[in-house]
Amino acid sequence: MRDNESIRGHLAMLLFSALVAGSFSLGAMAANEIPPAALNAARFLIAGVVIGAAMMATTGLPRSALRAPWRYAVLGGLFAAYFVLMFEGLKTAAPVSAAAVFTLTPVMAAGFGWLLLRQITTARIAGGLAIGALGALWVIFRGDPQLAARFEIGRGEAIYFLGCIAHAIYTPMVRKLNRGEPPIVFSFGMNVAGFVILVAWGWNDIRATDWAHLPGIVWITLIYISIFASAWTFVLLQYAALRLPAAKVMAYTYLTPSWVILWQMALGHGLPPGRVAIGVALTALALVLLLKEE
Repeated sequence: MRDNESIRGHLAMLLFSALVAGSFSLGAMAANEIPPAALNAARFLIAGVVIGAAMMATTGLPRSALRAPWRYAVLGGLFAAYFVLMFEGLKTAAPVSAAAVFTLTPVMAAGFGWLLLRQITTARIAGGLAIGALGALWVIFRGDPQLAARFEIGRGEAIYFLGCIAHAIYTPMVRKLNRGEPPIVFSFGMNVAGFVILVAWGWNDIRATDWAHLPGIVWITLIYISIFASAWTFVLLQYAALRLPAAKVMAYTYLTPSWVILWQMALGHGLPPGRVAIGVALTALALVLLLKEE
Protein backbone atom coordinates (compact mmCIF):
# COMPACT_ATOMS: atom_id res chain seq x y z
CA MET A 1 0.00 0.00 0.00
CA ARG A 2 2.82 2.37 0.91
CA ASP A 3 4.54 1.68 -2.45
CA ASN A 4 1.32 2.53 -4.30
CA GLU A 5 1.04 5.79 -2.39
CA SER A 6 4.64 6.65 -3.30
CA ILE A 7 4.01 5.88 -6.99
CA ARG A 8 0.99 8.17 -6.97
CA GLY A 9 3.11 10.87 -5.40
CA HIS A 10 5.72 10.51 -8.14
CA LEU A 11 3.11 10.66 -10.89
CA ALA A 12 1.61 13.77 -9.31
CA MET A 13 5.00 15.49 -9.38
CA LEU A 14 5.68 14.45 -12.98
CA LEU A 15 2.50 16.22 -14.06
CA PHE A 16 3.34 19.09 -11.71
CA SER A 17 6.68 19.72 -13.43
CA ALA A 18 5.14 19.79 -16.92
CA LEU A 19 2.40 22.23 -15.88
CA VAL A 20 4.76 24.51 -13.96
CA ALA A 21 7.06 24.77 -16.98
CA GLY A 22 4.32 26.42 -19.02
CA SER A 23 4.08 29.27 -16.55
CA PHE A 24 7.70 30.27 -17.26
CA SER A 25 7.23 30.51 -21.02
CA LEU A 26 3.85 32.24 -20.87
CA GLY A 27 4.79 34.29 -17.82
CA ALA A 28 7.80 35.82 -19.56
CA MET A 29 5.48 37.01 -22.35
CA ALA A 30 3.05 38.67 -19.92
CA ALA A 31 5.29 39.80 -17.05
CA ASN A 32 5.85 43.33 -18.39
CA GLU A 33 2.17 43.90 -19.22
CA ILE A 34 0.70 43.84 -15.68
CA PRO A 35 2.03 44.31 -12.11
CA PRO A 36 2.91 40.92 -10.52
CA ALA A 37 0.76 41.53 -7.43
CA ALA A 38 -2.33 42.30 -9.53
CA LEU A 39 -1.81 39.30 -11.81
CA ASN A 40 -1.34 36.91 -8.90
CA ALA A 41 -4.24 38.27 -6.87
CA ALA A 42 -6.46 37.39 -9.84
CA ARG A 43 -4.68 34.06 -10.11
CA PHE A 44 -5.39 33.13 -6.48
CA LEU A 45 -9.00 34.26 -6.84
CA ILE A 46 -9.68 32.12 -9.92
CA ALA A 47 -7.76 29.14 -8.55
CA GLY A 48 -9.62 29.45 -5.24
CA VAL A 49 -13.00 29.41 -6.99
CA VAL A 50 -12.02 26.34 -9.06
CA ILE A 51 -10.59 24.45 -6.09
CA GLY A 52 -13.48 25.52 -3.85
CA ALA A 53 -16.04 24.21 -6.35
CA ALA A 54 -14.17 20.91 -6.64
CA MET A 55 -13.91 20.68 -2.85
CA MET A 56 -17.64 21.21 -2.31
CA ALA A 57 -18.40 18.59 -4.97
CA THR A 58 -16.14 16.02 -3.28
CA THR A 59 -15.03 16.26 0.33
CA GLY A 60 -16.90 19.40 1.39
CA LEU A 61 -15.43 21.73 4.01
CA PRO A 62 -15.14 19.83 7.29
CA ARG A 63 -15.40 21.88 10.44
CA SER A 64 -12.07 20.45 11.61
CA ALA A 65 -10.35 22.26 8.70
CA LEU A 66 -11.21 25.60 10.31
CA ARG A 67 -9.02 24.90 13.32
CA ALA A 68 -5.86 27.00 13.53
CA PRO A 69 -6.50 29.14 10.43
CA TRP A 70 -3.08 30.76 10.90
CA ARG A 71 -1.67 27.67 9.15
CA TYR A 72 -3.25 28.75 5.87
CA ALA A 73 -1.90 32.27 6.29
CA VAL A 74 1.63 30.90 6.65
CA LEU A 75 1.35 28.72 3.55
CA GLY A 76 -0.58 31.32 1.55
CA GLY A 77 1.99 33.97 2.39
CA LEU A 78 4.86 31.75 1.29
CA PHE A 79 3.25 30.89 -2.03
CA ALA A 80 2.11 34.47 -2.66
CA ALA A 81 5.69 35.65 -2.14
CA TYR A 82 6.95 32.96 -4.50
CA PHE A 83 4.60 33.87 -7.35
CA VAL A 84 5.03 37.65 -7.06
CA LEU A 85 8.82 37.33 -7.06
CA MET A 86 8.66 34.86 -9.96
CA PHE A 87 6.81 37.29 -12.22
CA GLU A 88 8.97 40.19 -11.08
CA GLY A 89 12.00 38.14 -12.07
CA LEU A 90 10.51 37.10 -15.42
CA LYS A 91 10.43 40.76 -16.47
CA THR A 92 14.12 40.41 -17.33
CA ALA A 93 15.11 36.74 -16.88
CA ALA A 94 14.89 34.32 -19.82
CA PRO A 95 12.39 31.46 -19.24
CA VAL A 96 15.06 28.71 -19.36
CA SER A 97 17.31 30.63 -16.95
CA ALA A 98 14.42 31.19 -14.55
CA ALA A 99 13.56 27.50 -14.74
CA ALA A 100 17.18 26.73 -13.87
CA VAL A 101 16.91 28.94 -10.80
CA PHE A 102 13.80 26.95 -9.86
CA THR A 103 15.91 23.77 -9.87
CA LEU A 104 17.90 25.12 -6.93
CA THR A 105 14.86 24.63 -4.69
CA PRO A 106 15.52 20.91 -3.97
CA VAL A 107 18.80 21.78 -2.24
CA MET A 108 17.01 24.34 -0.09
CA ALA A 109 13.99 22.06 0.43
CA ALA A 110 16.28 19.32 1.75
CA GLY A 111 17.76 21.77 4.23
CA PHE A 112 14.39 23.04 5.38
CA GLY A 113 13.10 19.45 5.45
CA TRP A 114 15.77 18.65 8.02
CA LEU A 115 15.19 21.82 10.03
CA LEU A 116 11.41 21.45 10.19
CA LEU A 117 10.84 17.69 9.99
CA ARG A 118 14.26 16.18 10.68
CA GLN A 119 14.14 14.42 7.32
CA ILE A 120 17.55 12.86 6.70
CA THR A 121 19.31 13.32 3.36
CA THR A 122 21.42 10.31 2.33
CA ALA A 123 24.81 10.59 0.62
CA ARG A 124 23.28 9.62 -2.74
CA ILE A 125 20.53 12.24 -2.46
CA ALA A 126 23.10 14.84 -1.41
CA GLY A 127 25.17 13.92 -4.46
CA GLY A 128 22.13 14.22 -6.71
CA LEU A 129 21.30 17.62 -5.26
CA ALA A 130 24.87 18.79 -5.83
CA ILE A 131 24.83 17.62 -9.47
CA GLY A 132 21.47 19.28 -10.03
CA ALA A 133 22.68 22.54 -8.50
CA LEU A 134 25.76 22.44 -10.74
CA GLY A 135 23.56 21.92 -13.81
CA ALA A 136 21.29 24.76 -12.74
CA LEU A 137 24.23 27.13 -12.29
CA TRP A 138 25.57 26.14 -15.73
CA VAL A 139 22.26 27.18 -17.30
CA ILE A 140 21.98 30.36 -15.22
CA PHE A 141 25.44 31.43 -16.38
CA ARG A 142 24.47 30.43 -19.96
CA GLY A 143 27.32 27.94 -20.16
CA ASP A 144 29.90 30.73 -20.02
CA PRO A 145 32.74 29.99 -17.53
CA GLN A 146 33.78 33.67 -17.61
CA LEU A 147 30.34 34.77 -16.40
CA ALA A 148 30.51 32.09 -13.71
CA ALA A 149 33.98 33.24 -12.64
CA ARG A 150 32.70 36.81 -12.29
CA PHE A 151 29.50 35.45 -10.68
CA GLU A 152 27.39 37.68 -12.89
CA ILE A 153 23.78 36.82 -12.18
CA GLY A 154 21.00 38.76 -13.83
CA ARG A 155 18.68 40.91 -11.71
CA GLY A 156 15.68 38.81 -12.72
CA GLU A 157 17.36 35.56 -11.69
CA ALA A 158 18.38 37.08 -8.34
CA ILE A 159 14.84 38.28 -7.61
CA TYR A 160 13.35 34.92 -8.53
CA PHE A 161 15.88 33.10 -6.32
CA LEU A 162 14.35 34.86 -3.31
CA GLY A 163 10.97 33.50 -4.38
CA CYS A 164 12.41 30.01 -4.63
CA ILE A 165 13.50 30.23 -1.00
CA ALA A 166 9.83 30.76 -0.08
CA HIS A 167 8.85 27.77 -2.25
CA ALA A 168 11.48 25.56 -0.61
CA ILE A 169 10.14 26.41 2.86
CA TYR A 170 6.57 25.78 1.69
CA THR A 171 7.14 22.10 0.80
CA PRO A 172 8.06 20.74 4.27
CA MET A 173 5.66 23.20 5.92
CA VAL A 174 2.74 21.46 4.18
CA ARG A 175 3.51 18.24 6.01
CA LYS A 176 4.30 20.02 9.28
CA LEU A 177 1.07 22.03 9.36
CA ASN A 178 -1.38 19.52 7.88
CA ARG A 179 -3.63 17.94 10.53
CA GLY A 180 -5.27 15.29 8.42
CA GLU A 181 -7.18 17.58 6.06
CA PRO A 182 -7.60 16.28 2.48
CA PRO A 183 -5.18 17.95 0.01
CA ILE A 184 -7.98 19.80 -1.78
CA VAL A 185 -9.29 21.28 1.48
CA PHE A 186 -5.81 22.35 2.54
CA SER A 187 -5.21 23.87 -0.92
CA PHE A 188 -8.46 25.83 -0.72
CA GLY A 189 -7.55 27.31 2.66
CA MET A 190 -4.11 28.27 1.40
CA ASN A 191 -5.61 29.88 -1.73
CA VAL A 192 -8.07 31.99 0.25
CA ALA A 193 -5.30 33.16 2.58
CA GLY A 194 -2.97 33.91 -0.33
CA PHE A 195 -5.66 35.96 -2.08
CA VAL A 196 -6.36 38.03 1.04
CA ILE A 197 -2.63 38.68 1.55
CA LEU A 198 -2.11 39.72 -2.08
CA VAL A 199 -5.12 42.05 -2.07
CA ALA A 200 -3.82 43.74 1.07
CA TRP A 201 -0.28 43.94 -0.29
CA GLY A 202 -1.03 44.94 -3.89
CA TRP A 203 -4.27 46.92 -3.61
CA ASN A 204 -2.80 49.99 -5.32
CA ASP A 205 -1.56 47.90 -8.26
CA ILE A 206 -4.91 46.12 -8.51
CA ARG A 207 -6.81 49.44 -8.61
CA ALA A 208 -4.40 50.96 -11.13
CA THR A 209 -4.61 48.04 -13.58
CA ASP A 210 -6.77 48.68 -16.66
CA TRP A 211 -8.36 45.22 -16.64
CA ALA A 212 -10.61 45.93 -19.63
CA HIS A 213 -7.72 46.72 -21.97
CA LEU A 214 -5.06 44.18 -21.05
CA PRO A 215 -3.29 42.44 -23.98
CA GLY A 216 -4.61 39.00 -24.92
CA ILE A 217 -1.42 37.26 -23.76
CA VAL A 218 -2.12 38.44 -20.21
CA TRP A 219 -5.54 36.77 -20.19
CA ILE A 220 -4.15 33.59 -21.76
CA THR A 221 -1.41 33.50 -19.15
CA LEU A 222 -3.83 34.28 -16.32
CA ILE A 223 -6.21 31.47 -17.30
CA TYR A 224 -3.33 29.01 -17.69
CA ILE A 225 -1.57 29.84 -14.43
CA SER A 226 -4.86 30.01 -12.50
CA ILE A 227 -6.25 26.66 -13.58
CA PHE A 228 -3.36 24.53 -14.77
CA ALA A 229 -0.35 26.02 -12.98
CA SER A 230 -2.22 26.91 -9.77
CA ALA A 231 -5.41 24.96 -9.09
CA TRP A 232 -4.00 21.70 -10.39
CA THR A 233 -0.43 22.14 -9.19
CA PHE A 234 -1.50 23.28 -5.71
CA VAL A 235 -3.37 20.00 -5.24
CA LEU A 236 -0.64 17.93 -6.90
CA LEU A 237 2.05 19.43 -4.66
CA GLN A 238 -0.05 18.99 -1.51
CA TYR A 239 -0.81 15.39 -2.53
CA ALA A 240 2.83 14.51 -3.21
CA ALA A 241 4.21 16.32 -0.14
CA LEU A 242 2.09 14.07 2.10
CA ARG A 243 3.55 10.93 0.46
CA LEU A 244 7.18 11.74 -0.35
CA PRO A 245 10.12 13.34 1.48
CA ALA A 246 10.57 17.04 0.73
CA ALA A 247 13.80 16.47 -1.23
CA LYS A 248 12.13 13.93 -3.54
CA VAL A 249 9.08 16.12 -4.04
CA MET A 250 11.25 18.98 -5.18
CA ALA A 251 13.52 16.67 -7.22
CA TYR A 252 10.98 16.91 -10.02
CA THR A 253 11.84 20.56 -10.44
CA TYR A 254 14.95 19.27 -12.25
CA LEU A 255 12.70 18.41 -15.17
CA THR A 256 11.49 21.99 -15.48
CA PRO A 257 14.27 23.37 -17.76
CA SER A 258 13.70 20.48 -20.18
CA TRP A 259 9.95 21.09 -20.19
CA VAL A 260 10.52 24.84 -20.69
CA ILE A 261 12.70 24.18 -23.73
CA LEU A 262 9.85 22.14 -25.22
CA TRP A 263 7.39 24.93 -24.38
CA GLN A 264 9.68 27.49 -26.01
CA MET A 265 9.88 25.37 -29.15
CA ALA A 266 6.10 24.96 -29.24
CA LEU A 267 5.63 28.72 -28.90
CA GLY A 268 8.08 29.38 -31.73
CA HIS A 269 10.84 30.90 -29.61
CA GLY A 270 13.58 28.53 -30.74
CA LEU A 271 16.24 26.71 -28.72
CA PRO A 272 18.75 28.09 -26.20
CA PRO A 273 22.50 27.97 -27.07
CA GLY A 274 23.80 24.41 -27.49
CA ARG A 275 26.21 24.64 -24.55
CA VAL A 276 23.24 25.26 -22.22
CA ALA A 277 22.16 21.67 -22.97
CA ILE A 278 25.03 20.43 -20.78
CA GLY A 279 23.40 21.98 -17.73
CA VAL A 280 19.98 20.61 -18.67
CA ALA A 281 21.51 17.12 -19.00
CA LEU A 282 23.04 17.43 -15.52
CA THR A 283 19.67 18.35 -14.03
CA ALA A 284 18.13 15.28 -15.69
CA LEU A 285 20.90 13.10 -14.20
CA ALA A 286 20.19 14.61 -10.80
CA LEU A 287 16.53 13.61 -11.11
CA VAL A 288 17.51 9.98 -11.82
CA LEU A 289 19.80 9.87 -8.78
CA LEU A 290 17.24 11.48 -6.48
CA LEU A 291 14.39 9.18 -7.47
CA LYS A 292 16.33 5.93 -7.28
CA GLU A 293 15.28 3.88 -4.27
CA GLU A 294 17.81 3.17 -1.54
